Amino acid sequence: MGFYEFGQKVLNVLFPIFYRIKVEGIENVPDHGFIMVCNHQSYLDPPLLALKLKKRRLTFMAKEELFHKPILAPIIRKLGAFPVSRGKGDTAAFDQALETIKEGKILALFPEGTRSKTGELLKPKSGAAMIACKTGAVVVPAAITYSTLKHRPGTKVTIRYGTPIPSEDLHLGEQPAPAEIKAASRTIMDHIAELHYQ
Repeated sequence: MGFYEFGQKVLNVLFPIFYRIKVEGIENVPDHGFIMVCNHQSYLDPPLLALKLKKRRLTFMAKEELFHKPILAPIIRKLGAFPVSRGKGDTAAFDQALETIKEGKILALFPEGTRSKTGELLKPKSGAAMIACKTGAVVVPAAITYSTLKHRPGTKVTIRYGTPIPSEDLHLGEQPAPAEIKAASRTIMDHIAELHYQ
């Protein structure tokens, strides 16, 4: 058993002790080779998103700052996450994201690019749409909803996985215009919103 699988088993025991967790739509999640996108409100989001996805390992693109935290950095590296420098056009991170998909792995992204402090959805960045455009991978929307902003013990957490979005539904050509990328990003976020506000 690898470190990722071990952590998943441990959290499947620990999380239900502190939170009331409900999972919906897990049958929508393919086995491999896709992009998973989700809203972002808490540091708990990555492990919660992966919690019940047995035999499916998520590879997260995470902000570079986390890789400089003494305790956290070695853990997230061992879990397979890789860094991205936000707002700098990080081509190395983009290339690694493309390679993740090409290798048949699951790339997990938070299109908002940062955590929402209010619980309301933020405007999406273009990364998920661009990666879908370059790889042709399907995009699986997901949403995590907390019953309280402070995520205290006893908080109800609902994790929903939606129907995969084929890349052609994003209407992006080989060299999409900025307006097309923006529209595709909005489409992705609309699917997340539909799950989030149920």
